[in-house]
Amino acid sequence: MHAPTAQSEIDRTVSDYRRTADVGVLLARLDEIARAHDTTALVAAIAPHVGLHEVAGPVYEVIVEREPQNAKALVALANAYWLTGRGPEVVAGLADRARKADPDNRAAWHLWALAESSPRERTGRWQVVVGRFPADELALANLADNAASLAGAENDPVALKLAIATYEQLLATASRAEQRTALERALTTLRNWNV
Repeated sequence: MHAPTAQSEIDRTVSDYRRTADVGVLLARLDEIARAHDTTALVAAIAPHVGLHEVAGPVYEVIVEREPQNAKALVALANAYWLTGRGPEVVAGLADRARKADPDNRAAWHLWALAESSPRERTGRWQVVVGRFPADELALANLADNAASLAGAENDPVALKLAIATYEQLLATASRAEQRTALERALTTLRNWNV
């Protein structure tokens, strides 16, 4: 008889959890499964369930414990923690570890910026991300949105200029009509602000 695979064990555990909603059993079983299988098998097995953060998080905790420099696992764990409300400090710490382990991992940089609670500091972090990945439209959009929020909340003319310039940059490369319309509306609104 063949030994059970990580996939079959996780699938069965998730199925049982959906039926019983017993979190204690889920966590104990996931820990046991994660410790019994290698990272490659676990990542493949968790992929169909990655939207269940109470499932993905515990598996990635074991992977990160085993491989503390695995940037992809650190990002996956940070994301699971973010989506389950574990707090910005924990998420930022994991994202920072992932950035250091793999400086080219954009997801790590995004989580690092997102996890900053201060609007001014978060805007500054998005500037760093955009500086590192200038073609990253998601980072540009986050920079523009955060700068616009900062400008509105603090009547900050420098943040307003940054928001306008960043939205203009996004508009210059926008290819979809609805995207262009939304950016033009945002720019019209911002240009009419008095700060």
